[in-house]
Amino acid sequence: MSFPRCALLWARLPAGRHAGHPAAVCSALRAHVGLFPGSLGRVPAVASASSSASGGSKAPNTSLFVPLTVKPQGPSADGDVGAELTRPLDKNEVKKILDKFYKRKEIQKLGADYGLDARLFHQAFISFRNYIMQSHSLDVDIHIILNDICFSAAHVDDLFPFFLRHAKQMFPVLECKDDLRKISDLRIPPNWLVYPEARAIQRKIIFHSGPTNSGKTYHAIQKYLSAKSGVYCGPLKLLAHEIFEKTNAAGVPCDLVTGEERVTVGLDGKQAAHVACTVEMCSVTTPYEVAVIDEIQMIKDPARGWAWTRALLGLCAEEVHLCGEAAAIDLVTELMYTTGEEVEVRTYKRLTPISVLDHALESLDNLRPGDCIVCFSKNDIYSVSRQIEIRGLESAVIYGSLPPGTKLAQAKKFNDPDDPCKILVATDAIGMGLNLSIRRIIFYSLIKPTLQIAGRAGRFSSKYKEGEVTTMHREDLRLLKEILNRPVDPIRAAGLHPTAEQIEMFAYHLPDTTLSNLIDIFVDFSQVDGQYFVCNLDDFKFSAELIQHIPLSLRVRYVFCTAPINKKQPFVCSSLLQFARQYSRNEPLTFTWLRRYMKWPLLPPKNIKDLMDLEAVHDVLDLYLWLSYRFIDMFPDASLVRDLQKELDGIIQDGVHNITKLIKISETHKLLNLESLSAESQSRLSGTLKSHCGTAHSSAAEKSLASRLVQQGLLTADMLKQLEKEWLTRRTEYGRERTESGTYSKGTRRKKKEPDSD
Repeated sequence: MSFPRCALLWARLPAGRHAGHPAAVCSALRAHVGLFPGSLGRVPAVASASSSASGGSKAPNTSLFVPLTVKPQGPSADGDVGAELTRPLDKNEVKKILDKFYKRKEIQKLGADYGLDARLFHQAFISFRNYIMQSHSLDVDIHIILNDICFSAAHVDDLFPFFLRHAKQMFPVLECKDDLRKISDLRIPPNWLVYPEARAIQRKIIFHSGPTNSGKTYHAIQKYLSAKSGVYCGPLKLLAHEIFEKTNAAGVPCDLVTGEERVTVGLDGKQAAHVACTVEMCSVTTPYEVAVIDEIQMIKDPARGWAWTRALLGLCAEEVHLCGEAAAIDLVTELMYTTGEEVEVRTYKRLTPISVLDHALESLDNLRPGDCIVCFSKNDIYSVSRQIEIRGLESAVIYGSLPPGTKLAQAKKFNDPDDPCKILVATDAIGMGLNLSIRRIIFYSLIKPTLQIAGRAGRFSSKYKEGEVTTMHREDLRLLKEILNRPVDPIRAAGLHPTAEQIEMFAYHLPDTTLSNLIDIFVDFSQVDGQYFVCNLDDFKFSAELIQHIPLSLRVRYVFCTAPINKKQPFVCSSLLQFARQYSRNEPLTFTWLRRYMKWPLLPPKNIKDLMDLEAVHDVLDLYLWLSYRFIDMFPDASLVRDLQKELDGIIQDGVHNITKLIKISETHKLLNLESLSAESQSRLSGTLKSHCGTAHSSAAEKSLASRLVQQGLLTADMLKQLEKEWLTRRTEYGRERTESGTYSKGTRRKKKEPDSD
């Protein structure tokens, strides 16, 4: 061995271990290996493993641990030092040693103590074996251990520290499980959700409890208007806009803050003492005299509940007024107990009576002015609107994906006593945020909660002082009565959401893990009290996976993933991707760029598909505006985009105003499938078919292919009639051909079928 080589090895040894010949060097290196971090020895290993085990915490879902690639080592600039000190390894012998190591039950149990369940153990071993077998040169320590095992100078179990080191490189979660559990411990939110301003004062909590149209929100708003300063937190942009306008109309200067919009009424740009905002946008650092949190029962919402929890625990206001259903009283009381605050409950009764009719509508011929038909799918809305138009009536249409301006325009049209439009067709979007003059609510089907929607009939401020509720179909009436008479289940838990800081701490420990995978691991490791739950983060993960390949900092990526998008709209999703890509290139998204990207100007809709495309473009403009308040420099033209959005809103309003014409054109060009009805509609169609077939053949109809297809929603009554008509026509033509050609007469060879003869 050359002198430089010896000097190199000599320098690598611990102080006091220097020796003058290879045997001494090997001995010293073996001693050095014994000091390898995490080296456990055979017997002590099992005993000491408990120090790294996760204790009494729940076992993690290891399927979420995405393995990192640990590449075999290539040729070293220093050569194969281990081989020079001992001898080159026999790969066949090494393979036998590794197989023996894998099969030992003691090793598998030891691996389990360190978080390697059977799946992780197997994956880690395969990678470890490939690393050993494919590396050109191994680290000195592991080379010597393998050599000693070959000569029975060491036990196969001595490989475990090296295996564990490799497993932790492959699954970094194993190295920092305890730290991750501490970061994701969501128990006692008032402690980790630090709201020093709210905790520094003794807040007065008033819960205004009552059903829809009981005046609960009115009383809370009166306190808000009379206060020196206040904040209103609503669930919808429409509600925030309404309070913003009412407050300013009452002579109280009020600003507006939503995810996509900021309006400051002061001429000098100074913030007003009052603000109306969506609940996600409320400030938990600004002091107010009065705060109003509307629809507090939404604290249980699977996706957005965290925003109500944050507002409830964090708003810095002398008085916090909560408006909502009685079902939330017990939970709010429990949550406020943890902050040392008492809850005063004020109960309200409905201001106008509402009655459930004893008869269903059954036919659209029985519609009256002031009727609202509630559907739960766009196809049902299109179909019902078309049928109403055929009867010579005019209807307004409101559904969730319409822009707020269009919804307000349709509501105004329906409420206007001088407008010929006296019928409203809507989804559950009317449950909140719109003042509507409805006499009778008619449920086209019953597949969603109906209490709040039913309460929209006969509101105190409308011209109908008594509300009526019924169903379209007779068989749904009894179920409706049961639902409305059923006591509302108390709300058991409030939503929570990981903060950006918590995700950043996770990323610090797992720097090579994707954001989507970080979220999965966070939720899996998280621990919550019985009064809380972790909100559904599927939309966040969807966006994270969509933009994962784009180079962004973690904080910027987090913000992009919290942007509210409709993931069912391909154009909206592709726009989020394009916006993120432009941002990563440090290329500002200017008004000119955006117009070119959207191919502006856009034409008025010619059919329903065009209308839906315009709604998607409106959502993209919303996305731009939302991002413009987070990244002002990169999305600089918010005011111009808002003007563009208003212009687009007008185009959409015109399209919705002529929606029955668009439906008619879409049907003609087969761009709209009104046969794809809800499950309840399909079931009713099935019942209609059976009744038409007569009782004598009811059992046969139940078993027929046509009936089964109808029940599965693959066939409708109209389609069945059309198929029967086509079949009869085809059979007549085919019979005529047979008669003319005589191809099936006795003794004649059968003619080959034409491709479409079936």
